[in-house]
Amino acid sequence: MYVRKSRLLTPGPTPLLPSAIRAMAAADLHHRTADFREVYSGVIRDLHYFMGTENGIALFASSGSGAMEAAVSNLFSPGDKAVACVAGKFGERWLQIGEAFGLELVVLTRPYGESVGPEELERALRDHPDAQGVFVQATETSTGISHDVEAMGGIVSSTDAVLVVDAITGLGSSEIRIDDWGLDVVIGGSQKALMVPPGLAYCAVSEKAMGRAERARNPRFYFNLKKHIDAGPRGDSPWTPASSLILGMAEVLRYVREIGRERLIRNAQLLARATRDAARAVGLELFARDAIPAGAVTAILAPDGIDSGEIVRGFRDRFDAIIANGQGSMKGRIFRLAHLGYFDFHDLFAAVAELELILRLMDRDVELGSGVRAVQAVYLEACAEDNGGAR
Repeated sequence: MYVRKSRLLTPGPTPLLPSAIRAMAAADLHHRTADFREVYSGVIRDLHYFMGTENGIALFASSGSGAMEAAVSNLFSPGDKAVACVAGKFGERWLQIGEAFGLELVVLTRPYGESVGPEELERALRDHPDAQGVFVQATETSTGISHDVEAMGGIVSSTDAVLVVDAITGLGSSEIRIDDWGLDVVIGGSQKALMVPPGLAYCAVSEKAMGRAERARNPRFYFNLKKHIDAGPRGDSPWTPASSLILGMAEVLRYVREIGRERLIRNAQLLARATRDAARAVGLELFARDAIPAGAVTAILAPDGIDSGEIVRGFRDRFDAIIANGQGSMKGRIFRLAHLGYFDFHDLFAAVAELELILRLMDRDVELGSGVRAVQAVYLEACAEDNGGAR
């Protein structure tokens, strides 16, 4: 109980890949040299693989919100109408950015824990045929739900509107087929499935969206999509890049190629399923209601009479493990366990065992080992599937 290792169990930032840490520590390349240009162009090339797209990719030195702003400032003009799907704190960010750039927003809202259905979007586009865009989260990190962006892509692609998807926690934790599903802008961030610190945002942009950018009148300078998309394959950034993070990302993307993009996603999905099973096994209720659960993070309701902050503090004070509280109106009601990027079953076994102990020490009737057994069952099932049914 005296030696404790700090562990991140949050949906961002997430644990860092060790080889990426070493690469960032040795980051002394000048960004306008041939050596760095080779790294930079390689990162752009490998992002195409990680995202699974042939669309142009822009890479920014910013958090994911910078790429969200870029989508609005580059593709729309003041007064344009757009549909915003809002089912949590990060959906609300689309409202804030849209309002800042003078958009007229049609807001589709669902309570926290639910998702906006494709049928609602289809109805809104039918009622507002002049809508120029749709904003949505692939994964709403604040509530642990996912939106059906495949169905939404099919709906939007038949209109003049562009579909802009915040997939900052969705990429690498859930299946997102950008080109096949007709997703026009898909946004990611470095501190999620890509296992490096915050500070890089990237987005894939379709030809349909770039055509819109040529006509849009909102101002843009640093976050100019065309400049970044054109320069990236040459190994250049229009402005000074975040050199150390890019060197770290290069290592992560090599690792992703080594294990395979599909296996990275499967890892997150297995851990997500095991987390949900474990929560139920210890008598807790999942927060996501009638919605696709997220592969990146699981939101769990705190037991009656317990503030979720007490559970968050229990992880921190007893085990030096950092989990996420609820956000906004959900603070004190839910806690969130992440399982994307550099997470494995070892991490989850420990986290669930710790949760059982924390609840027991709060005088809750929890059978020790019940949640861990649920995780073990998913692990054994996955082993059987990977071995063709053999145990």
